[in-house]
Amino acid sequence: MEDKLDQLPGIYDAFEREAASYKKDAACGKGCAYCCTDAGSIDITTLEGLAIRAEILRLPRPLQLKVQKALSRDMKKRESGKPNPCPFLLKSRACMIYDQRPFACRRIYSLHVCNVERPPVLHRPVMKLADDTIRRLQILDDTGYTGHISFILFMLDNPQFLETYLAGEHRPEEIMEFGKSHRIFINRSVQRNP
Repeated sequence: MEDKLDQLPGIYDAFEREAASYKKDAACGKGCAYCCTDAGSIDITTLEGLAIRAEILRLPRPLQLKVQKALSRDMKKRESGKPNPCPFLLKSRACMIYDQRPFACRRIYSLHVCNVERPPVLHRPVMKLADDTIRRLQILDDTGYTGHISFILFMLDNPQFLETYLAGEHRPEEIMEFGKSHRIFINRSVQRNP
């Protein structure tokens, strides 16, 4: 699994290089957190979740507990169909896991300052690049899943699931009920349906 984790930065960097000319005109900046509060679901692969989980485990224990509570709150709100700010967004509007943030966060930018009436605007070629990058991530994570960040991290906190995943095994039947009710996608299935 380490070799797959080591490939994540290269995939992210390739996207950034290809999107750089478009993103140079982005209105986003430090403290801009519209996408972290109002833009919708933060979908990640299981592999990205594993990297984020490792980042959480490096935090001091009191902060780990705070993150777990925030993830639990986020999960409950999402299950009831309510939007919720990213559980990793600090009061300062900075990202607690910025260096390990998933691709869903890396791909977003906007050509204007966003608000409820003016959601993010991206260039179409960057949207295509992002779709291609998501497919690359799902191919890399061929024994994993894609879903909202809180749901994927919840799955990784299950010792049986984690053991199966780390062994490189693929047993979707073990998460079928949770997967259906939480819109978790099987990466192998998504790969076959371009």
